[in-house]
Amino acid sequence: MTKQFLQNLFAIALICLSVTTLHAQVSKSQSILFIGNSFTFAHGSPVQFYHPQSVTDLNNTKIGGVPALFKTFTQEAGLNFAVSLETSPGKNLDFHLKEKADVIAKPWNYVVMHGYSTLDKDKPGNPTALALSAKQIATLLRSKNPTVDIHLVATWARADQVYQQTGFWYRQSIEKMTLDIRNGYNIAATKASINDVIPVGEAWNRAIKTGVADANPYDGIEAGKIDLWANDSYHGSSFGYYIEALMDFGSVTRYDPICLGKNESAAKELGFSAEQTLALQKIAHDELRARKGYPSLKKFKIKQ
Repeated sequence: MTKQFLQNLFAIALICLSVTTLHAQVSKSQSILFIGNSFTFAHGSPVQFYHPQSVTDLNNTKIGGVPALFKTFTQEAGLNFAVSLETSPGKNLDFHLKEKADVIAKPWNYVVMHGYSTLDKDKPGNPTALALSAKQIATLLRSKNPTVDIHLVATWARADQVYQQTGFWYRQSIEKMTLDIRNGYNIAATKASINDVIPVGEAWNRAIKTGVADANPYDGIEAGKIDLWANDSYHGSSFGYYIEALMDFGSVTRYDPICLGKNESAAKELGFSAEQTLALQKIAHDELRARKGYPSLKKFKIKQ
């Protein structure tokens, strides 16, 4: 991380300290459901077991994962969210529709969901099945609450898919796989009339481009950089899932993730340094602000 990068992120963080909390006290609890697979329950990292008691795992597998990080962020921001998750490893969205419709068909205020990491397990890069199931799930959710706010998560590029000969994106690039995944989710969002695609993969790319993260775990991690992937170069590390949770938090609440600050409790529990914590928050801050037509992010003071 460069000296200028660090100076910029500390300057932005200071802005949050002087701002009165905006809309930070919500009298009525807001319900949110996370639908996904191992990229939601944070396989391959300690995040999987982070504060499972703080969320409701609808499959009773006692997982915390990214939803538990989201819960912590909302509490620190003074927001009142009842967080639930419905996840199953290696599944696309059609699984949740076929096997868990009775579980997910509730009047949620918000839903955040994603499918398999290559868009289609049998046809990598093909968004057809994702788009169909996203539309069907959206219809089901809206039948229970017509105003439910649904978000799709465009997941990250898998290093094993890019750097290994068996990968569908072999000899292409992390950026190319990320773009293909994002385009697939854009198609799904259009088909399902969903207004927001959360660009988690692009946030990972931003971390790489700004020198916060290493681009290729197979050739070693450069000094001073983090590894976004787990040991399998497929799933996320704690750093990678932290970015995912920050992007979810900012997208759903419209609150600025950088205001969580260097003393953010989840990052501390996961063993991040203050420098790493602020760097990851700035990545999310910048990626959220870069989205065209997206509302301004709200500043707030973290609740101690």
